[in-house]
Amino acid sequence: MGPLGDVLRQAKVIVCVGSGGVGKTTVAAGLALGGVAQGRRVVVCTIDPAKRLANALGLSSLGNVAAQIDPKDLEAAGVPNGSELYAMMLDLKQSWDDFVTRYLPADVHESVLGSRFYQALSTAMAGSQEYIAMEKLYELHSCGDYDLVILDTPPTTHALDFLEAPKRVLDLLGNDAARKLLQPALSAGKAGMSLFQLGSNYVTKTISRLTGLETLQELATFMIQIRGMYDVTKDRAASVQSLLRSKDAAFVLVTSPGALTIDEAIYFHDLLEKEGMPVAAVAANRVHRDYLGDHAMPDAASLAESIRHAGLSDDVSQGFAVRLRDATREAQTLHEVDNEHLRRLEESVAPTPVLRIPRFEKDVYDLPDLWELDQYLFSTEPDTRSSS
Repeated sequence: MGPLGDVLRQAKVIVCVGSGGVGKTTVAAGLALGGVAQGRRVVVCTIDPAKRLANALGLSSLGNVAAQIDPKDLEAAGVPNGSELYAMMLDLKQSWDDFVTRYLPADVHESVLGSRFYQALSTAMAGSQEYIAMEKLYELHSCGDYDLVILDTPPTTHALDFLEAPKRVLDLLGNDAARKLLQPALSAGKAGMSLFQLGSNYVTKTISRLTGLETLQELATFMIQIRGMYDVTKDRAASVQSLLRSKDAAFVLVTSPGALTIDEAIYFHDLLEKEGMPVAAVAANRVHRDYLGDHAMPDAASLAESIRHAGLSDDVSQGFAVRLRDATREAQTLHEVDNEHLRRLEESVAPTPVLRIPRFEKDVYDLPDLWELDQYLFSTEPDTRSSS
């Protein structure tokens, strides 16, 4: 099964990373099918708001709880049905709510969940999506229900967004500046906190004029209530980082053959390696095919002669031949440009293998298409000349 064969047999966690719009969700689903074909019990988790994973796996929708893919659908698609496949789509808000109710005392659940500061943390704060995705990954790995967990990470505009997410969340939960400002109230605890205490020094007086004293009190209450999450979050983040650097984990970096996405992939690859994250492969998706191979570019005259045998008139044959020649030339040029970019990628990430997945004539939306994609994802030498 090519470079990823051993990964599918041995890894317990596979993380698909890369910039947005390169096909991470599709590749994650393809890896999941490959894992099932190896006889492993697999769950694939996506954060794709377009719900493409559900469509590709033959489901009408996905939720925050793993749903099993019908074994009959796998069999009908030609997938060797060696085990079970599950899929889920992470609900960011629900996952944070579950995290809060799991690790905070019951008497503060309602207050924390209703806080506007918590609403910002659980829905909009930079890094919150990436952090909770890592938390869900660790939860699925630790529960023991699956042999292999595959995570489709959120689209990132910068590689550091993914790697720095735990730090950003911890910075909020354990913010030193906020704790110093609110120290009188935090020291007194909820029972001893008062508006007077919050407004008793120059800095908090100044802030209260800008935000209002009630807002400052709400922030202090929130900081008091969530401080029990800091140590838990810190420990979980450390556990996730340890898992992702272990032999049980593998990263598959997904890219497309465009110049900018190749640059991002090279940078992301270098960053992952510096962080000690094991990169199993780079999957270059939607590569333009080589339709000519070793054949020379046909001229319009020879094409017209071939077309004429179909019974068309000379004028129609010649006109069609010119358009066909131009289309072939354009397709070959696109292939050559992709090839040039991918050679640069291969040189930059060596010895990490680069897998080439051709551009399909239509989007991959169902299990048979995914299984066809796997023939390239797991091939030792993908042939992008053939059509899909």
